[in-house]
Amino acid sequence: MEEARVGTPDTGSLRGDLLALMREIGTANAQLVILMYAHLAGYCQETGTSPGELLDAARGKSTDALAEVYDRAVARGEARPERLTGRVRSLPFDLLRQEILATLAPVPEDVVEEIVDTIFLPLVR
Repeated sequence: MEEARVGTPDTGSLRGDLLALMREIGTANAQLVILMYAHLAGYCQETGTSPGELLDAARGKSTDALAEVYDRAVARGEARPERLTGRVRSLPFDLLRQEILATLAPVPEDVVEEIVDTIFLPLVR
């Protein structure tokens, strides 16, 4: 997971930053996401741990990088801080993960753009 960690893009816009992150996760790292969830399912079954607990522990640095993306967007006036709740911040990546797990394939560009443009950006503006 450390080797597959995604960098923090700075494209100059919230839309561009999110698209860059989601493209990398949804294409190059799609197989890692699938493999990770397969292993998590077995581990959770054996230990009685929920997937959410394990995901919270694994997020770490990626949460910090995402906070940087959102902080820059607020500073540029692209997002309203009161609308960037924890659930809204994670929404595009939750939808991306769901798409990967539902299709077991890299996420097409049009799906990534739909998540960002149609679902996420209207929530934070």
